[in-house]
Amino acid sequence: MVELKCRDYGFECDFVAEGQVEGIIDDFKNHTEEVHGIDYTREAIMQFILRKQG
Repeated sequence: MVELKCRDYGFECDFVAEGQVEGIIDDFKNHTEEVHGIDYTREAIMQFILRKQG
């Protein structure tokens, strides 16, 4: 199980995406694009996940 929080990336936002990697990538990507206007690549989000696990 993986978890990404907007707060961990500088946003004043309570959004949390958690679950399996593929679902997290889609959820976080959609949220940041729609709510914060930032279009992270899938690769960038994967790097966020890998850094959290490292």
